[in-house]
Amino acid sequence: MHASLTPLLHAAERVGFGWSLEPGVVIPLIVLGVWYARGAYVMRTRSSHAPRATAIAAFAAGWVTLLAALVSPIDGISEQLFSMHMVQHELLMALAAPLLVAARPGPALVWALGPRSRPGLARVVRAPAVRRTWRALTQPFTAWLIQGVVIWLWHAPPLFEAALRSDFVHAVQHLAFLGSAVAFWWSIMHGRRQARGLAIVSLFTTAVHTGVLGALMTFARSPWYPAYGAGPEAWGLTPIGDQQLAGLIMWIPASAAYLVAALSTTYRWLHDSEWEVVDRERPALAPLGR
Repeated sequence: MHASLTPLLHAAERVGFGWSLEPGVVIPLIVLGVWYARGAYVMRTRSSHAPRATAIAAFAAGWVTLLAALVSPIDGISEQLFSMHMVQHELLMALAAPLLVAARPGPALVWALGPRSRPGLARVVRAPAVRRTWRALTQPFTAWLIQGVVIWLWHAPPLFEAALRSDFVHAVQHLAFLGSAVAFWWSIMHGRRQARGLAIVSLFTTAVHTGVLGALMTFARSPWYPAYGAGPEAWGLTPIGDQQLAGLIMWIPASAAYLVAALSTTYRWLHDSEWEVVDRERPALAPLGR
């Protein structure tokens, strides 16, 4: 066996590739999955506005991604490797969040309740104050700013180290990443058509500033997070090498996800604009075809 693989194998044995079964994480995930499944089933049997198969598939993929990020061995290994911690965060922000937003699970979650409880929750969700707050949070610039602040603030060494020392702070960090990403992707996918230009700018600039943060990590001459001083050695890495790998993960694949979304949004915007022009011109062209 190649000698360079020995540290990795020993580290894998110590981690055990076990799953993290923290009740505070596992129970909410199970409740969310069952709740949505029940709501989707009820809607498909009793409502004319049942979620499409693509929406159900998107929710399932997003839920599995949450499971992979928070319960799978990724979570355990992230305590030793900063690079794996970065994978965990990118799974939450660049994959799970857009999948869940694409599914638009709200109606299914409401329909999962009984006939007596359903109207009450629907009234709360549709309350003017709730709708105004959600619209404000999902305005393209606001959502972009909140996510940007969350990303840079939580990667500041004092806060990041605090998250590594405290399970509570770590949970707050994950909720901040996921929550800000949900608002951001909602502004991109379900915002007003007139704001698509701003959404495209939001995606491109997010790719740029996350790439800058990744580059700063990659080219740093010393590790930012002393708490990861010993863990990487068990995997055959140096602390600075582990940080450089984390920076590359944020810099290249994560930024690429935002760039792909920007190109996709641009295509949809141009496609919709073309059809709007055709619809406007159709009445004028109709007499010529007689």
